[in-house]
Amino acid sequence: MSVPRSAMACGHPRLSRRSAVQAGAVGLLGLGTNHLQALREARAAEVAGGTPARARSVIYIFLSGGLGQHDSFDMKPEAPAEVRGEFRPIDTNTPGLQICEHLPLLAQRSHLWGLCRSLAHPSNDHSAGHHIMLTGRTMLPPGFNSSVPMPTDWPAIAAIAGGVTQPRNNLPPAVVLPEKLVHYSKRVIPGQFAGLMGARRDPWFIESSPYNSLGYGAYPEYEFDHQDRPNMPRRTAFQAPSLSLPEGFGERRLSDRLALLGQIDRQRADLERQAQIESFDRYRQGAISLLTDQRIRQAIDVTQATAEQQERYGKNSFGWSLLMARRLVEAGVNLVQVNLGNNETWDTHGEMFPHLKEMLFPPTDKALSALLDDLYDSGLLDSTLIVMAGEFGRTPKISHLPQHYKLPGRDHWGAVQTVFFAGGGVRGGTVVGSTDKLGAYPAAHPQRPENMAATIYSALGLPETTAWFDETGRPNHIYYGDPIAGLT
Repeated sequence: MSVPRSAMACGHPRLSRRSAVQAGAVGLLGLGTNHLQALREARAAEVAGGTPARARSVIYIFLSGGLGQHDSFDMKPEAPAEVRGEFRPIDTNTPGLQICEHLPLLAQRSHLWGLCRSLAHPSNDHSAGHHIMLTGRTMLPPGFNSSVPMPTDWPAIAAIAGGVTQPRNNLPPAVVLPEKLVHYSKRVIPGQFAGLMGARRDPWFIESSPYNSLGYGAYPEYEFDHQDRPNMPRRTAFQAPSLSLPEGFGERRLSDRLALLGQIDRQRADLERQAQIESFDRYRQGAISLLTDQRIRQAIDVTQATAEQQERYGKNSFGWSLLMARRLVEAGVNLVQVNLGNNETWDTHGEMFPHLKEMLFPPTDKALSALLDDLYDSGLLDSTLIVMAGEFGRTPKISHLPQHYKLPGRDHWGAVQTVFFAGGGVRGGTVVGSTDKLGAYPAAHPQRPENMAATIYSALGLPETTAWFDETGRPNHIYYGDPIAGLT
């Protein structure tokens, strides 16, 4: 079984005592000597200069459905009423920078975040847009199927991060939470898996609530329905997930292996034999940490956090998810993708203004502001990049579909969206790019999804030569554009 390799060159430094102990534990678990390389790389700085390398992390917040730029971060108060909409801009903490009046907590923290107002791609289709923005590739792959994920899909950014970054603290390098993205028809949306990299390199999905609802939003506190359908099933629980092992690594097998650790002296020969005939990759290594480390279980059981923490983030799926993301970054996960809302929650074709004002912006504003505060106060914001985007923006002109909605909204618009950035060296109050007077197309410094993906990979410390390797050993490079200039 091949193991993903990074294009970064690495020597063979002498391991510290701590690394040797960790390496021994890995070997005794039967994970194979393939994991020693990751430990060597993690400790390379100890040999070079005596100081461990600074960790680089990313939290990618995905707004499935597509947030309207006019109603959030790129308002057009001078445009005609059918373009500017009902919301009004307010001043932020940065002179000259205004955002929506219903994001007051973020407005107070503009010194911590920046915007790219000019990211564009050509698709107005939900599934294609998801694939484009979750993989960072504008061109759809051959054989793309909007109805089902395909093994020929491009790998998700989360899958690539999991494949080419080195694990820290024996944790999976990349995690997606609190659930997979699923359409209300039960169709699983493409673009969120490993695709060409192979299913065994899918990112870890921490699923905190079975998807069994037509509802949208930050359940249970802010769950709603865009179309106000009667007898809609509701989700009432957000809970610590029942973590499962990867395929082919059952619980009994794990339990038996862990029992051997208590009999090391008697069973050393057997363990060495097992290590030779079973070479488990680092994904299974991550499974063992998730299943056996009480600290990790506490990190993901956010409903047991202190009352003060839960109140600051919000006692709903948005708040709990971003609190979990913060804890996982602190624990050592390199990239955490947070899906803020399933079933294309942000797809505001109708009832747009009341649903944004009352159901979507309040939990987002509160949870994201709490995340910024905590990372800043802990000193982790400089080394943690936060990116927030959807699959596309919304149309400049407000429209109404009376057969489905009582009130108007906006349709799909891939031609431009605003992407939110914070931390990771982003200069507070920075705005990259602009749109025309109707907020329809980029007017300056246009960017592509490839530039956003490159910004993420750069924040993870990955050089431009980084590649993942397929089963034949062929390199697949991950950079298809340059990081967005002007953010840092």
